[in-house]
Amino acid sequence: QVQLVESGGGTVQAGGSLRLSCAVSGFTYGDYCMGWFRQAPGKEREWISTIDSDNSARYIDSVRGRFTISRDNAKNTLHLEMNDLKPEDTAMYYCAVNPSAYTCKLLEAGLTQHGMDYWGKGTLVTVSS
Repeated sequence: QVQLVESGGGTVQAGGSLRLSCAVSGFTYGDYCMGWFRQAPGKEREWISTIDSDNSARYIDSVRGRFTISRDNAKNTLHLEMNDLKPEDTAMYYCAVNPSAYTCKLLEAGLTQHGMDYWGKGTLVTVSS
């Protein structure tokens, strides 16, 4: 059974930083897309960053240069380092995985909105102005 558990959310002032983590268990596929999504109040869930089994990282324009995705294969953990946070980054953040690296390309191209098979329950990030 695949389980994803996010942690690291909290409240921070604008310009601050947070590091999100996602502990992944039960996922043993060699070909995959892993990523972070977020959903702000009243808005649809959007993907913000992915990393695939070839270690290719992708970001949406609004977070590129501020956020960094990484994975620790030894600990089966996905991370999202978030710097220079802005009030518009306030949202529930979710990690997700899919057993196909191609999903990362589909997300970047806008050909799928979510496309992931497995999801965590989320961690809340609040950025105050």
